[in-house]
Amino acid sequence: MPKKILCAVDGSHASDRAAACAVELAKETNAKLTFVHVNTIPPDRIAKTWHWDETLVSAVNAQIHEQLAHGQKIATSAGLSGFDTVVVTGNKVSSAVASYAKEKNFDHIVMGTGVTNDLERLFLGSVATEVVSAAHCPVTIVR
Repeated sequence: MPKKILCAVDGSHASDRAAACAVELAKETNAKLTFVHVNTIPPDRIAKTWHWDETLVSAVNAQIHEQLAHGQKIATSAGLSGFDTVVVTGNKVSSAVASYAKEKNFDHIVMGTGVTNDLERLFLGSVATEVVSAAHCPVTIVR
């Protein structure tokens, strides 16, 4: 039984379904749930570009918090109050999720996927597939 569940969210329908699954799993197992969002635009990189200003940085931060709010709303609606949210920074979402899970000793990862067939996976890849390959713990992929 998982004790610490990490659920990756990005505001998509697939991540909303994953959040619902993670909430139910956390409730059933009495596990601690954390929603994670990966910011692929690190602040130090933004500072080095001439076209970024405070307005754009604020817009990025607002979007991140809105995407995390999807998971929070799902958890609250289901009656789960003991959860956390975190934003991590990384160039590659899959590596950031797998690394954070290992670093913080999560024992289960839940995430959604929008890839529906092998041809899409072949040409587009899948963050979920990469997390499964890199993770140190079980991963539940929700469609």
